[in-house]
Amino acid sequence: METRGLDPVPDSERTGRVRALLPTWAAANMTVLLLTIGAGFVVLDKLGFWQVLTVAVVAPAVAFGMVGLISVAGRSGGAPGMALSRAVFGQRGNLAPGALIWMARWGWETVNAVTGAYALLAVLRLLFGVRSTTPLIMGTLLAFVAGGFLLSGLGVRALRLCCTWSAYLFGGFSVLVLAHLAGATAWRAVLDRPAGPTSAVIAGIGTLAAGGISWAPTGPDFTRYLPRTAPGRAVVAATVGGAGIVFVPMVLMGAVMAVGAPGLAVTRDPVSFIGERLPDWISVPYLGVAVLGMVVINAMSMYSAGFTAQTLGFTVPRAWAVGVNAVISLFLGALLMLVASSFVDAFVSFLRLLAVTFSAWIGVFGVDQLRGRVYDPVALMDTTRSSAYWYAGGFAWSAVAAWAAGLVVGLLFTGVEWFTGPLATSWAGRNGLGWAVTIVVSGGLYAMLPRPGEGERAASLHF
Repeated sequence: METRGLDPVPDSERTGRVRALLPTWAAANMTVLLLTIGAGFVVLDKLGFWQVLTVAVVAPAVAFGMVGLISVAGRSGGAPGMALSRAVFGQRGNLAPGALIWMARWGWETVNAVTGAYALLAVLRLLFGVRSTTPLIMGTLLAFVAGGFLLSGLGVRALRLCCTWSAYLFGGFSVLVLAHLAGATAWRAVLDRPAGPTSAVIAGIGTLAAGGISWAPTGPDFTRYLPRTAPGRAVVAATVGGAGIVFVPMVLMGAVMAVGAPGLAVTRDPVSFIGERLPDWISVPYLGVAVLGMVVINAMSMYSAGFTAQTLGFTVPRAWAVGVNAVISLFLGALLMLVASSFVDAFVSFLRLLAVTFSAWIGVFGVDQLRGRVYDPVALMDTTRSSAYWYAGGFAWSAVAAWAAGLVVGLLFTGVEWFTGPLATSWAGRNGLGWAVTIVVSGGLYAMLPRPGEGERAASLHF
């Protein structure tokens, strides 16, 4: 069990290996929701097969390229992402983006918990003919959240082990599903579908990348045990590679399934829908492994949420700091499963808002990192006025102002079910690129403003 909290990892304990990042980021994306998104590209956006392939390749390269870049900071500073963020925003200034990111994780964990609960219900129905009831829904949701909570409490070594086995198991059963689809699909109908508009391709990339960039603040949490000499390029390559080997086949699989079963794109219960379209000998083990994989995904998110809670001043061990997230996931998950009319619409809306929330932080933190930030391990943990990261009253005002401006502008370009910004009908807004506007505004503004401690020694990113 990992007992280390926010404190930076000393060099003597940095025994991690870059290649472990590949299964980590593969496991982080092994969700059947990618199948649903792939189906949506075909049914709702009218994309052709080759256009879906383009989206599936470009989106993870863009999103996890940024995640990989941010992850390099963990190798340099040896601390979790939101602890390193103190050096950028100041000890007090970091509270605002930290609180917003922490709350955004509630939504991400809720979506994963709901998907996992749906998968578990589907397995029970296929094996035993059990029909869903409100008590059963709540019971499966509770079991799923509890599993993620316990695994996240064990810490990084347990997560690495589970990520590796999850990648092998889920990958192996996905190959079986692909083989079945290859033999059962009318490929002429798939390949002859007319191409959709280019704007839909751009929107697809924007939507799919939106989910990926939400992992950016988490990246350093899994690289802080790497030695300082680990090549930054290798960190980025492993991060992108791990996500890519999952995104491409899963999105394409969903697109192919949707040609014969278009209901996959709009079903309220996507997991059950998938199970009913596959033979039992594939669907039961596949959905069972999917449940375990989504427990790992939730555990990874909760693991980072514990660090974020600690940066906000929760004076409890990391393992217990995620308890609040677990309770909130249960409450929001119940609402989504019992009340929401459209799971897919709610999910896409959530992704777009989530992306803007994280992108404002990514723009500032990324530019600060490219400027050659040197992390002081003592100052990171010192939250008093004597800290080198206290700046002006605890705030690095240039970073806070750039973050706030990017967040506001990004929301102006965002349109979802329950919120529509005044610029949501613009080209960027229509194509789901509010998050990209956010990064450009926050990062560009921060690059033009003076940074506190401009005279500090620059450090190489070892790229």
